[in-house]
Amino acid sequence: MKATYIEYSETNSFSPGLISYINQDPELTPFISYQPDIEGFRKLLSNKETKADRRALTSVLKDQYAGIIASGSPSQKAVTDNIDLLSKETTYTVTTGHQLNLFTGPLYFIFKIVTAINLARELKVNFPDKDFVPVYWMATEDHDFEEINHTYIGGKKITWEHDAKGATGRICTKELGSIIKEYTGVLGISENSLKLAEIIESAYAQPNLAAATRYLVNALFKDYGLVIIDADHPALKKQFANIIQQDIIQQNSFKTINSSIEKLEAAGVHAQVNPREINFFYLEDNLRERIVYEDDKYRVLNTDIAFSEGELKQEIQSHPERFSPNVVMRPLYQEVILPNIAYVGGGAEVVYWLQLKATFEYYKVDFPILILRNSALVDKGKSGRIMNQLNLSPADLFKSAEELKKQWVIRHSEHTLNLADEWQEFKCLFERIKLRTHKIDPTLSPSTEAVKARLEKAIKNLEKKLIRAEKRNHSDSLKRIDNLKNSLFPNGVLQERIENFGLFSVHNGDEFIDSLINTFKPLDFKFTILQEEKAISTY
Repeated sequence: MKATYIEYSETNSFSPGLISYINQDPELTPFISYQPDIEGFRKLLSNKETKADRRALTSVLKDQYAGIIASGSPSQKAVTDNIDLLSKETTYTVTTGHQLNLFTGPLYFIFKIVTAINLARELKVNFPDKDFVPVYWMATEDHDFEEINHTYIGGKKITWEHDAKGATGRICTKELGSIIKEYTGVLGISENSLKLAEIIESAYAQPNLAAATRYLVNALFKDYGLVIIDADHPALKKQFANIIQQDIIQQNSFKTINSSIEKLEAAGVHAQVNPREINFFYLEDNLRERIVYEDDKYRVLNTDIAFSEGELKQEIQSHPERFSPNVVMRPLYQEVILPNIAYVGGGAEVVYWLQLKATFEYYKVDFPILILRNSALVDKGKSGRIMNQLNLSPADLFKSAEELKKQWVIRHSEHTLNLADEWQEFKCLFERIKLRTHKIDPTLSPSTEAVKARLEKAIKNLEKKLIRAEKRNHSDSLKRIDNLKNSLFPNGVLQERIENFGLFSVHNGDEFIDSLINTFKPLDFKFTILQEEKAISTY
């Protein structure tokens, strides 16, 4: 595929706060560790003090991969080699994280992981004496099932209706048979579709959603050495136990994050998440409920579970795995158990991480460099030809359909549709009228201006009517603009936020992910537009 790159600001799809961050706005310096560039990584690596228990980390990963490794797949070597590398003090991780979306959910799930892989590669080139392992952090403890129980593929929404309770990673996948058939049915019948269908069926034959997601993501990215971690594990939570205890009792993150929010707002960046007094859930099978402090007790909402302060401390030390961080404490947990130097996230994620620096400083945990994941539009095969025939640039794609139609009609009409010259003549005429009325009675000048304003409005309305009339003469071409926009912006939003990767994989096979690997540039911070070479060659 051929890649075209444009500025994120040209897409009008990302927040001003995010644009400020990637432009290295000095006002955001207090909320970051180092700038997201090679020099920033050089400085971070020279000062990095990882607290991760590497022996526990590699042991847990080998345990979690045991079933996959036992399958004897020779292509698993890149993953096992990277897990072994994590035992070395000169190895660091580049991490991205996401929920366990059904069939991986929208395209940006894939884009996040590719960005992490490519960043790890780029860092290895620049720092050859060190090693960098791309990691996908599965959000297995998340309990918002409605956010992950569906996917959109080929314009069709496929939904898993299920009465889910507790952490999504622990949900049994037994009843997914009909949902899998619905998904694979959309893929069609071809060599690529059958290959993907086999992977999907094998993945969701695993006992729970965490295992299913690990299997699926590993099948897609094992050749690139991606390591997948499920942090819902006692040996990992044990390393976080002291912070869990301090934060629940002292409410430190609540104080530090609220202070950061005020300062960020002053810098023009709006808060993405708001902390609670206690930022942990109590976690058991079929249960993940907030912990609150009421009547001198630490209570688990919607249950009869309650602890005194002494009982809470004992519970945390005995069963740290029962305490699940929420969205503002999960990043800290991640950085405690991984030797991590970069977090790859979406626009909203990067901005909410800016709120967390003070909490990291309080607990003396290194803050990673924040990297905006690559974003892309992927041409399904015909879009490039239509763009060429309509003489549209990549940046034009981000204009509204109506604006594109107006632009196209004005460019191709045999008539002059704007009345700018005529209005200029009217303005000169009104200057003479205004001068004459002023000589007769100065108080009439405002009346002249009012007449002029009404006429200007009438001229603009007439101009709109001329364009509408001309649009009717070019209905076929304008319909193609609608089709192009609907194809690349399903439901009026960025393709990556809606469409699943499945049909792209069927259409391009293994070349789809290879194309992303070959074209995504994590540290360039540009929006990528991917078009098939064969489609471009017909221009």
